Amino acid sequence: MNAEIISVGTELLLGETINTDAADVARLLSEFGINVFWQTVVGDNPGRLEQIVRRAKERSDMIITTGGLGPTCDDLTKETVAAAFGKKLVLNKKEEARLRGLYKERNTYMTDNHLQQVMLPEGCTVLVNDWGTAPGCAFEADGCLVIMLPGPPLECGPMLEHRVRPLLEARSDSLILSHNVRIFGIGEGTMEYQLRDLMNEMTNPTLAPYAKEGECLVRITAKAGTKAEAEAMIAPWIQRVRDELGVFAYGVDSDNIQSYAMNRLIESGKTISVAESCTGGLVGDLMTNTPGASGVFLGGVIVYTDEMKMKLLGVDAECLREHGAVSHETAVQMAEKCRARLGTDLALSVTGLAGPGDDGVHTVGTVFVALAAPEGTYVRRLYKDKWGRERIKHAAANHAFDMIRRYLEGLPVEYIEDK
Repeated sequence: MNAEIISVGTELLLGETINTDAADVARLLSEFGINVFWQTVVGDNPGRLEQIVRRAKERSDMIITTGGLGPTCDDLTKETVAAAFGKKLVLNKKEEARLRGLYKERNTYMTDNHLQQVMLPEGCTVLVNDWGTAPGCAFEADGCLVIMLPGPPLECGPMLEHRVRPLLEARSDSLILSHNVRIFGIGEGTMEYQLRDLMNEMTNPTLAPYAKEGECLVRITAKAGTKAEAEAMIAPWIQRVRDELGVFAYGVDSDNIQSYAMNRLIESGKTISVAESCTGGLVGDLMTNTPGASGVFLGGVIVYTDEMKMKLLGVDAECLREHGAVSHETAVQMAEKCRARLGTDLALSVTGLAGPGDDGVHTVGTVFVALAAPEGTYVRRLYKDKWGRERIKHAAANHAFDMIRRYLEGLPVEYIEDK
């Protein structure tokens, strides 16, 4: 099937609200192998909406709309879409009773205009909205399946999962399953180059590379009659991707390098502390995003100046004078002295230049990340000279987490990143 997503709302056109509904709808449709060739955003204007709907019904097998189902005068999606398919709106008594019950439970007065929400296209399937007041609906006409959903993401999201998914499952004889191999340490272009032969070889499953914030992923997707069949089709390709990308492939269906590394650390039972300069506490903050972090992350220090590096950590004044705060040697001392003072199995340090000014020796974006362990200290030197302060800080933090995961998995930890 070919589908079109129509998002209704002037606030979307003005940029006042981010249109997350369309992304959620597209992701669900992709699971069922339904092509999404068009996505349209239209304001709360019945004339323009009708034009969009009439065009969509000529070129698509499925239309999914989001927004415009509420009680206000500009909520005209149902009326406009129904008219485009020659359907009347009728009062749904069952939904009226449910709506009145909701307002009674909330001890809120229900005005007549709220009944607009339960005026539904004749003969439609009602999609009960247990997360809001306006129900969705679905009907087939003129060779097209039409699904209308409420706009608020906290309603649209669960409606997709609990109302639209079963509707699509009942109509489908196959499913689409995907798994993501997460990649850290190489860019999308390098990753794609290494996987190009595999991608050209594959038809089902298929392989697609994506760039994410600070890292990449490879999505492997299979179409099959059952989930078990799809899993069996995908499994060997996951291994081939991991074999091809080696140490840069770190997990399957993981959220990001931060949570992956922290979960490995929690599993190991090893404790860790951090000493941060240019990241200003970002590494420690990100560590605490993972449940169970308190069992391994004991604490850290923010030593933004040379004085604090000496006073709180005991970094040698001679080291700072000779090598500077941004140096391999200072990063080593920061990590080792942090590990000793806080009594942890491991310790991280980050020191670098986030800009805009340099130190007369290193360019902006030069960062040293060190990991101190019982057997020695590992250091990475990074160059992120045109990234801007926030991106430099997040890149440094992500490299710190990658060093943790590589250390715990017995992989090479340190390397010098080329410009």
